[in-house]
Amino acid sequence: MRTAPRSRTSACLAGLASLALGVGLLAAGPASGSPAGAATTPSTSTAVAPAAAPAAADALAARRRAKRQNVATPGDFSGYGFDQCVAPTQQAMDAWLEHSPFLAVGIYISGDSRACRTQPNLSPTWISTQLAKGWRLLPIALGPQASCEPRFPRYKDDFKISPAPGDGSYPTARAQGAAEADKNAADATAYGIAPGSTLWYDLEGFDLTNTHCRESALAFVSAWVERIEALGYVSGFYSSAGSGIKMLDDARVKRPGQFRLPQRIWIARWDGIANTSTTYIGEDGWRPGGRVKQYRGGHNETWGGVTINIDSNYLELGRGSVADPEARCGGLRTTYARYPMLKPKQANAQRVRVLQCTLTEQGHYAHRVSGRYNKRTRAAARAFQAAHGLTPSPKFRKRHWVVLHAVGDTPVLKVGSAGAAVFRLQRALNAAGAGRLAGTGVYDLATEAAVKAYQAKRGLPQSGIASTATWKQLQAGRF
Repeated sequence: MRTAPRSRTSACLAGLASLALGVGLLAAGPASGSPAGAATTPSTSTAVAPAAAPAAADALAARRRAKRQNVATPGDFSGYGFDQCVAPTQQAMDAWLEHSPFLAVGIYISGDSRACRTQPNLSPTWISTQLAKGWRLLPIALGPQASCEPRFPRYKDDFKISPAPGDGSYPTARAQGAAEADKNAADATAYGIAPGSTLWYDLEGFDLTNTHCRESALAFVSAWVERIEALGYVSGFYSSAGSGIKMLDDARVKRPGQFRLPQRIWIARWDGIANTSTTYIGEDGWRPGGRVKQYRGGHNETWGGVTINIDSNYLELGRGSVADPEARCGGLRTTYARYPMLKPKQANAQRVRVLQCTLTEQGHYAHRVSGRYNKRTRAAARAFQAAHGLTPSPKFRKRHWVVLHAVGDTPVLKVGSAGAAVFRLQRALNAAGAGRLAGTGVYDLATEAAVKAYQAKRGLPQSGIASTATWKQLQAGRF
């Protein structure tokens, strides 16, 4: 553990090798797409040409896709994320979506001082694909660094923030910040990252006691924030807790209103605690919903047979993971802790309404939601049973309830997921006897525990992730 982690760069560089190892484990992974074959660790004395920006036509297509389908990212979210310098292959991303606890991923999209200028996998298609699959993206830029940071400049053609005070406002540093924001926003747009998304500026650790170094960095960040927000993005800032983050918090507390501070902060504090707190700054700043913490530095993790060298993060952004309230059948309550058997002349009216409502939505019932388990309702129930390979019966049993609630799309869900699919999952788990969930539509720790309990019953790996295999069992009515 380090008192004030200085850098994620070591993880970025180590990740080149470990990512290649992970990708190699995937038979379907194209050898030409392996980062190991496309990028090498640069030295500070070797000029490395920046990777070419997406072609103009590709950029235009990306902008059109962003307007049509890409959501602002990461949006409202509470949960786990990882960051890695080189964007992983699609096969690796799919494996980690299915098997890892992470639902957010940090990727370097811009900045001449990043270690991974070459991004063999990153493209507008990569961005739109991850968003469509449910990943929350954290686009990162690593451009000019603090003047007293000894590890930079990294190449012959990048530069550091000017420490010249000028008239006392550090005008050169401010001009650099605005210019970098223009560049970062242009790169984000070219990749199809929608306006309203958070762009994160990575300022590696530096000597906070060096006055000109600190003040020029603060001027740079202030100008970057102002410009990036004017360009339609949410401003985010990554740095070590003891340098860049403390710099911002000191400005917030001691010099309020003098600088434009970022809307969100990403704290590098490798204390192994998955929360967004640190003793370096007060608990009142950037709360609620404005913090990420990188709580563990570079290390290897293997999920789904794929090993990647990552930093681990916990996110508390926006409103957190929230689900819009359901509006089913005129506001009918459809989530209960238990769903007892229904049979003629012995059927709970509330549960019959749930059955009638759901059968209506699935196209099997076209009558009033009455709460009566009458001939019409039983006929619709038998039609549902037959449609899903179940033996038609006048009784609606436990197995039928499980299938009824599980029917629909089967996205991979995990802590941090929210929405209609989570509501369905929670009802299916209750019907299967794996939990007594309230039906919030948010995949919280209670939902994770219920999923693990269900997986244990069914002999599945107890990952706590609603994987494809878990959905398959639920949709078959297993309990």
